[in-house]
Amino acid sequence: MAELDQQFLDFVVKSLVDHPDDIQVERTVDEMGVLLTLKTHPEDMGQIIGRSGNTARAIRTLLRVVGAKNNARVNLKIHEPEGSTRPPRKPRGEMSAAPRQERQEEEADTSAVDDLKL
Repeated sequence: MAELDQQFLDFVVKSLVDHPDDIQVERTVDEMGVLLTLKTHPEDMGQIIGRSGNTARAIRTLLRVVGAKNNARVNLKIHEPEGSTRPPRKPRGEMSAAPRQERQEEEADTSAVDDLKL
């Protein structure tokens, strides 16, 4: 895949934020697939996450499509920078006892990006 997923993420995120020089993307590969870790300026977190997480969800979907085109499983981890004002998340064991609905993983449709050149 020659790190096209990393280049794609770098381009998309730098286009969204106010501090593009502070963007760092680390890429690791293991038996589970590709993990891209995104580090950014604290003031840019809201622009990357978006309202209700919609922007981050869209970026993850696009990365999944880029990965599917190259037969790789790509995941995105957004590193929370020092100085973030978001309240800390509760550990999974402390979450509500309501049953979670498992979302079935769909096969990504890559037909629209078959000729994508990055």
